[in-house]
Amino acid sequence: MVTHIDTILAIDDSPQYLNMLRAVLSPRYRVLLGLGGEEGLRLAQGAEKPDLVLLDVNMPGENGYEVLAKLRESGCGEIPIIFLTGQDRPEDEERGLEAGAADYVSKPISSAILLARVRNQLEMKRVRDWLKSQNAVLEEEVSRRMAENDLTQKAAIRALAHLAEMRDSDTGDHVLRTQRYIELLADLLRDHPRFSQTLTQRYIDLLVRSAPLHDIGKVGVPDHILRKPGKLTDEEWEIMKTHAKLGSDAIESAERDLDRPVEFLALAKEIAHWHHERWDGEGYPDGLAGEAIPLSARMMAVADVFDALAAERVYKERMPLEQARRIIAEGRGSHFDPDIVDVFLAQFDSFMEIAMRCDDQLIETRPGALRRLNELPRDRARPEFCDRDPR
Repeated sequence: MVTHIDTILAIDDSPQYLNMLRAVLSPRYRVLLGLGGEEGLRLAQGAEKPDLVLLDVNMPGENGYEVLAKLRESGCGEIPIIFLTGQDRPEDEERGLEAGAADYVSKPISSAILLARVRNQLEMKRVRDWLKSQNAVLEEEVSRRMAENDLTQKAAIRALAHLAEMRDSDTGDHVLRTQRYIELLADLLRDHPRFSQTLTQRYIDLLVRSAPLHDIGKVGVPDHILRKPGKLTDEEWEIMKTHAKLGSDAIESAERDLDRPVEFLALAKEIAHWHHERWDGEGYPDGLAGEAIPLSARMMAVADVFDALAAERVYKERMPLEQARRIIAEGRGSHFDPDIVDVFLAQFDSFMEIAMRCDDQLIETRPGALRRLNELPRDRARPEFCDRDPR
């Protein structure tokens, strides 16, 4: 086992005094000698940094206080420094300690006192270094566990989203795309005067994480309704609408089972419950209007409807992205928050890029798609159609 030998750097303008220090210290320590402040600084910043510095205060050129300041600036701030000086007035010692010295030894120096002071400072440094290494290990472990918990949480969310996908084959890619739309909307709106106080980075992170759970309530909708290829009856439509409350109720049950609040679940519950509300109050399940609808749900309303319009569903064909864009624009101030729509329209190319990147089978790539769309009844081109509205 190799024993570490501490390195002491002595800085003084007197060769004789440096030789005396070396004679006292070298039996126990590795000693470096710096003749004057400039050479001492060069040695202190070398490849092997000293474990402790003995620094004369009164030197020509740069005095000890100036050398100490440069040592602190050069990344040697954790190295203990003992001032050596012939000035033994209390105010001189006080000045040295206030400047950042770890100790203060007056000349002429007693060898026994010097060795004791050096030993004490080195022992305290070893304790500090050990604590620092332990803290680094603990921080690394905390970071590892937080990353593991984060991954577990994301996996659980994705598993729940896939559960909905198993019931509704349209949900899988829809979950991915709407999550990307939400993230883009949040980034675009974060500096908007109406939204800047809410859309902090923490809020955005939680919002993006919770977005995949917006349709989790569909697991409670019967298959004959969820997968029906044709238009729903009024009775079937009322059952379909229950998925919003079913989703928020399920998330609320999960909250009660936990021993502490989970932030992203609060947003997930908002989105699941209210993402089908409309700005004009004509949505469901509660008929909320305007800013009474949580911001998370207002953002999801735009993302959800746009994706539903542009994607193929069991009950509808795909719609060209430009046509979907026009329908979102028509819903400004009625279905959707006007400011959210304005940002969506201003950066539509970015939303279109997400749509095409997540789905390479978009309707624009299929011959005759626009003609088929134009042949559909007009009520099938309304935003409500994405919600299976039979009206």
